[in-house]
Amino acid sequence: MTSYLEFEKPIAELETRIAALRDSASDGEIDIDAEVAKLHDKIDRQLRAVYGKLTPWQKTMVARHPERPHFKHYVAGLFDEFVPLAGDRAFADDQAIQGGFARKGDMRVMVIGHEKGDDTQSRLKHNFGMGKPEGYRKAIRLMALAERFGLPVVTLIDTAGAFPGIQAEERGQAEAIARSTEHCLRLGVPLVAAILGEGGSGGAVALSAADRVLMMEHAVYSVISPEGCASILWRTADKADEAAAAMRITAADLKELGVVDEVIDEPLGGAHRDHGETIENIGKALFGALDMLDGTRPFDLRERRQEKYLRMGMV
Repeated sequence: MTSYLEFEKPIAELETRIAALRDSASDGEIDIDAEVAKLHDKIDRQLRAVYGKLTPWQKTMVARHPERPHFKHYVAGLFDEFVPLAGDRAFADDQAIQGGFARKGDMRVMVIGHEKGDDTQSRLKHNFGMGKPEGYRKAIRLMALAERFGLPVVTLIDTAGAFPGIQAEERGQAEAIARSTEHCLRLGVPLVAAILGEGGSGGAVALSAADRVLMMEHAVYSVISPEGCASILWRTADKADEAAAAMRITAADLKELGVVDEVIDEPLGGAHRDHGETIENIGKALFGALDMLDGTRPFDLRERRQEKYLRMGMV
C-alpha cells in the first residue's frame, strides 16, 4: 500500500511498524516472525472493524482509491485475448473509453469501459476516465459491431462523470450520452454492466443501461457526486458526507432500490488491497450473468430491459 485514506490511519501505523521491523531484521539475525504475526492479526481486526461500518462518504473515498484495479487490469485478468478497437469514425479516438473484442476460452464478447489511468501521465492521457462525445460514439459503434456478429457486450464502469469541458459540449456531449443510453436499451444481444468504482452521472448510465447491472461492494453509483449535491443544497462542498448519506449511493442501498441486480464482495479492506481476488470475484459474477442470458432472443432482451427500467421508482 502506498496510499491510505483518512480513516485507515491506524492500519497505516501498524503496516509501517511491520516494514520497520523487516528492515531492522534484514540481515536475518533477529527473529521477528512472532511479532509480525501479532501485528498482522491487529491489522486484520482493524480492517474488519473499519470496513464493517463504513459511511456512504467513506465508501465514496474507497471507490475513488487510486490503487483500485482499472479497466486494463480487469481485461488482462479476465480474458485470454483482447483486440482493442479505436475511434468513432467521425472525429477522434477517446482514450477515456476503451473497448474491443475479447475472448475467454470459447466465449467471445465485446468489452467496453472507462480507463482512469494509474499514474499522473496515464491519468492525463485517459482524462481521468471522463469520456468525451467521441468516446460514447465509439461505444455505440462497438455495440453495433457486437450486435452484427451476435456477441454479448460487457461494460466496465468507473468514472466521475462525462467530461464537462466546452469542447465536449461543442461536439454534442449530451446527445452522445443519450444515444449511447438508447443503444444500450435497444441492443439485441446480452449486455452486462459492472460498476467497479465510481458510477457518476450520465457518463456512467450511458454504458450501464444493461440486462444485468453488477456493483462492487464499495463502489458508488449516483446522478451527481456528493460534493456536487452538497454545493447545490448547502452552497458548500463541506457537507459532502451528509449528501452522500442522503443520496443512497452505496451498493446495498441500490440493490434494495432495484437499481442494481447483484453486489459483488470485495477483499477485506477494499479492492485496492487485493487485485487478484477482486478480479476473480468480478469474473465469476460477469461470466455467471452472461451464462444466464445466453440464448435469449433479441425481442425478449429488449422487452425485459424495457420492463426493468420502467419499474424503477414505482411504489
